[in-house]
Amino acid sequence: MRLLVHSGFFALQKVAYNHCHEGYFLTPASRLLLKDNPFGSSPFIALVLDPILTEPYNSMSTWFQNDDPSAFVTAFGETLWDKSSRESVFNRLLNASMGGDSSLIGKAVIIKCKEVFEGLNSLVDVAGGTGNTAKAIADAFPDLKCTVFDQPHVVADLQGRKNLNFLGGDMFKAVHPADAILLKRDEECVKILKNCKEALVTRNDKQGGKVIIIDMVVGDQDYDDKFTETKLLFDIEGMSCLVGKQRNEKEWANLFFSAGFSKYKINPVLGPRALIEVYP
Repeated sequence: MRLLVHSGFFALQKVAYNHCHEGYFLTPASRLLLKDNPFGSSPFIALVLDPILTEPYNSMSTWFQNDDPSAFVTAFGETLWDKSSRESVFNRLLNASMGGDSSLIGKAVIIKCKEVFEGLNSLVDVAGGTGNTAKAIADAFPDLKCTVFDQPHVVADLQGRKNLNFLGGDMFKAVHPADAILLKRDEECVKILKNCKEALVTRNDKQGGKVIIIDMVVGDQDYDDKFTETKLLFDIEGMSCLVGKQRNEKEWANLFFSAGFSKYKINPVLGPRALIEVYP
């Protein structure tokens, strides 16, 4: 309990009815682990501690010496997404983790970045999963038409409502047109960004709209930043289990310009994540 108090998961306080005794109380961090918290992080914690996600670290030295795209492929002979499609228990855990994260991000975006969505008529959440982020945005903007665009088997049984609908497709081939495209996943980014640029709605013979990215921006000189360790740990996780990494601003800029975009704006307002607006 001393360790948990020191780590900020519990607070030690005098008991109200008896000041001679002390009790342990929940903190904001531990409240995120409650099962009945709609924005809880317990599925994510369970996911990162699952043997399927820890095993790739045992294969790192082998991976460094071969041509596999990730240590996950070295450990299991297939990608994380292929394995999740075959193992139902792991797939449910992965979806629960992504769903909880999307709910939390959706709420934070509406509170801190509401102005980013004002004036838009349509938005597509690319690889939006079960649509928790899009649902939060759709509820906050009743006149904004939101579409969750993901693989057909992901959205097949999901029901739309009011200004929210689900559409199956392949983001590596094309992206559904809209005023704004929302991205939260970092894999084969140049190809996806080029498809997003093509999908942006054309206005007055000039390509308008924007791509909105929710991701981390690693600072070259921010090692005293309280979020630095989190960003670097996500960087290692992305490297070992996916085909991705966390980028600094220069690397993000190179990515955007390589995909044909002309300018961008970074809003570091979502804790370790930033909201990035990218314009054609």
